[in-house]
This record gives sequence, C-alpha cells and structure tokens, in this order.
Amino acid sequence: MKKIRLLIIEENRLLREGLVSMIGDQPDIKVVAALGRSENISVAVRQFKPHVILVDIALRSENSLRLVESVKGEFPRVKVILMDLVPGKADMAHYVKAGVSGFLVEDATFQDCLRTIRSVAKGADVLPPTLTRSLFSEIVSHAVIGGKTSRIESVKLTRRECEVIELIVQGMSNKEIAQRLNIATYTVKSHVHNILEKLALDTRLQIASYVHAERMPKLLS
Repeated sequence: MKKIRLLIIEENRLLREGLVSMIGDQPDIKVVAALGRSENISVAVRQFKPHVILVDIALRSENSLRLVESVKGEFPRVKVILMDLVPGKADMAHYVKAGVSGFLVEDATFQDCLRTIRSVAKGADVLPPTLTRSLFSEIVSHAVIGGKTSRIESVKLTRRECEVIELIVQGMSNKEIAQRLNIATYTVKSHVHNILEKLALDTRLQIASYVHAERMPKLLS
C-alpha cells in the first residue's frame, strides 16, 4: 500500500510531537518530517517529497497566506491543509484562492484530522461544515460582484453534471466519481471543467459553495 507522505509545520512543540506520535500509528500515512518553523519549507518539500502539508495557520514566524501561495506556486501538486482555524474567519476565501485543499477548525477531533488528510490526498477539497455556508456564500458573492457571471440563477446543468456535483460535495475524487458512475476518469474531468465554466468558478472546492450558497435544487429544474 502506497502511504500518504505528510509534512507537518507546527510551532507548538507539544502539539507537533503529539501529531507525529498519533499519526505515525496509522498504516496508510507516513510523517516524513515535522518542522517547528517554515523558513526552509522549499528545501523540506524537495527533500521529503510530501503529498500533503499540514500547516498551523497561526505561525508567528511566517504569514500563513504567503506561505501557502509560495508552496502552491513552486509545488502545485502538493496539497495543503490549514489547521487551528477559527470558525467563521472571513479571510478564508483568500486561502481557497491561494490553493488550500482542506481546513481543520480549532475544535476538530483527531478522526476529523485523519479523514481530512486522506480525502485531500485523494484529490478532494474539504471544508468544515460549520464554515461551508458563510465562506462559500462569500466566494460566490465575490464572483457575481466581480462580473464573472451576470445571472447565476439562469445556469442550466445536465443531469450527469448534477450527479457529478453531488459526489464532489460528498468529497469524492475524480477517480471515485468515475467508479461510482461507471464512466472514465477523463469523462469526469470533462464534466468538472464544464461545471466550472457554467458556474463561472475556478476550483472544485468552489463547486460545493454553489450548492450551499445558491440552493442547488433551483438549478436542477
């Protein structure tokens, strides 16, 4: 079994060592490194080749948004999860746009952490339910105000596109969606591309926002 390679960046030594100890017991996840500071993040990514990076959003030594932008700019295939998030934080839209794939709120359980790591590693985007409505409403509103679409309510989706959206919201990767619908993975990618184009959005994570912020049933009529 191919293990998920995880890099942890957490300034709190007790929390960092605790995460390493607990996650290290998982058969499908390998903590390749745990850093207390982020200055040498590029070197660490090149050296340890992580699939996922778990980052403390409250890093004192680094602006976490700039860190995410730097990592995604240099290593676009590496997934980033932010932890210790305060529910309802308004600037989360910036992190979504910077390329963050998952978020863990400050009261998340260890099982929440494991589920998020595994889902993100498979290609899914994960947002805590407590944040879904407020954050995604903000993203969609920004898209409308910015002129990406003039009449969101007029968007028409095919039945297959609606099925794909439902599975995206459930956190499934393209491969999992293909298996569920018994179609090719490249066909799923094509559907996702068409959905993004129709909804004037940029990422899979924002597709879920459309469901919550725009009340999907009226789009399927």
